[in-house]
Amino acid sequence: MNKITDLAKYLTSFFTEYLSGIRNLSKNTIRAYRDTFRLLLVFYHEVYAIPPEKLVIKKMDDKTIIQYLDWLQKERKCTNSTRNQRLAAIHTFFRYLQLQNPEKLLLCQKILLIPFKKVQKTIIQHLTTEQTKRLLEQPDVWKRGGRRDMVLLSVLYDSGARVQEICDLRVRDVRLESPALITLTGKGCKSRQVPLLGNTVNLLQNYMEEHGLHRNGKQNMPLFYNQRYAALTRGGITHILQKYADKIKCPDIQSKITPHILRHSKAVHLLQAGISIILIRDILGHVSVQTTEMYARVDMETKRKALENAYSNMTPGNMPDWNQDENLLDFLEDL
Repeated sequence: MNKITDLAKYLTSFFTEYLSGIRNLSKNTIRAYRDTFRLLLVFYHEVYAIPPEKLVIKKMDDKTIIQYLDWLQKERKCTNSTRNQRLAAIHTFFRYLQLQNPEKLLLCQKILLIPFKKVQKTIIQHLTTEQTKRLLEQPDVWKRGGRRDMVLLSVLYDSGARVQEICDLRVRDVRLESPALITLTGKGCKSRQVPLLGNTVNLLQNYMEEHGLHRNGKQNMPLFYNQRYAALTRGGITHILQKYADKIKCPDIQSKITPHILRHSKAVHLLQAGISIILIRDILGHVSVQTTEMYARVDMETKRKALENAYSNMTPGNMPDWNQDENLLDFLEDL
């Protein structure tokens, strides 16, 4: 008869008490941790023939963890970025373990010394204001579904929300009276209020009246739902966005237009409008302003205007007409 292993004990408390209780992490973050350890169990079973019910912590040293990370890249074709995400989850567990069981402090510290791989930073993709306007004009407003999609995309862009935050929106999270705003619940179950401006308020007002969401008893309904009245999923919202994104041409966007690209676009457009980086941080729900500052590095239009205002034109503007150079013309004729 198999006994309960120390790994089973600590891994269970890590998920049920630490991540969801003490850290209060979101469901999606906990799901990412779960996938890391599910693959780790698969690795030990396939490579070392150790079934999950017999795996103990002393078998998880720094050498085998490195082998696991290499296995992810070789067998599952994971990128350096994904490898680093898996390693970050493992680091979190062993930081937790060293406090719960100091006897394993040396083993934990060896694993915590495993370095992350360098990842090439990619350029943030974002739409121009004209591209964004064309995108939001694509839904067919003469159809009920098209009107829903137009409101969905408008709220997604105007709020700068993460796609999961839109999935989690309930009718109670919307206030259309002045000052109009929506309450978004982001990472770590932290809530923030984002103002709604311009046509988005009118669009939401008409949408909620058309769908009867303004009536009493509808406060807990999802703001955006499917035919079964269930909240739209991340995949569902991405599919809706992609359907309309395929209709517009954006040659400068090297990948598919995703909800996060709309979020990036909103941030860059706010920066171009002269909005404070601190205010943009609060709207996007970033913990640190350093995360928000990445948009300043990609905003080429603001950089161009700043250079135009700061410098006079020092470079020569005119070049002599080569047709007047007789030596050059004689040389070309000889050729």
